[in-house]
Amino acid sequence: MNSDYFSDAARHPMIRRLRSITDIPRVELDALMDVKMKVVEIDADIDIVREGERPTQCVLLLEGYACRYKLLDFGKRQILAFHITGDLPDLQSYHLEVMDHSLCTLSPAKVAFLSHQTIDYIITTYPKLAAALWRSTLVDASIFRQWIAGVGRRLAHERIAHLICELVVRHRAVGLAQDFRFNFPVTQAELGDATGLSVVHVNRVVRDLRSMGLISLAGGYVAVRDWARLKKTARFDASYLHVRGGEP
Repeated sequence: MNSDYFSDAARHPMIRRLRSITDIPRVELDALMDVKMKVVEIDADIDIVREGERPTQCVLLLEGYACRYKLLDFGKRQILAFHITGDLPDLQSYHLEVMDHSLCTLSPAKVAFLSHQTIDYIITTYPKLAAALWRSTLVDASIFRQWIAGVGRRLAHERIAHLICELVVRHRAVGLAQDFRFNFPVTQAELGDATGLSVVHVNRVVRDLRSMGLISLAGGYVAVRDWARLKKTARFDASYLHVRGGEP
């Protein structure tokens, strides 16, 4: 990335993300620092890529929150994934010509665009980076499988507790959490769209998790008050995230 944006590899969001799931030689990390990207600031609730479009570039989330979603014919939205700093939410567009879902911001965000030509250069020139990007897409697929299992079979309390546990591990892996507290600028309606629950049901579950002393949720932040009990409530096992070092 342009050196005027991130002065060292430790601050590079994509490097933090990739290093959280695999090892990459220093020479290839240095090469990634030199990759040219167009950095853009985007308001909340703006589509970055829409279903049916044929993108020629991929998105790197530098700051803020985003989500993938499907909008059904009758107007209902299903959120398919939450994305945080360092994620490449639409890397599959490098191979799949037409977007089969949409990507939008959930908060004000800063994103970088990598042309498919740039991605092609990275994966043909730097084999370890290519393997890391491939591993990243496999981790995304693993998360999708957990979300499907959650919406299909988990109880409401388990669904939301499991999602919070997942986000704890993901934020900590890339240095975005202070102990067990992290930024979560997601509304209860958006949380319902992600878990297949009504806003009323989400409100009830969040209230219960608070009253049980498991979490606090205020001001766009989540803080886990009792990690062991929250994991037990969620029946959470972090192995599907494939994070180096495992869960806290």
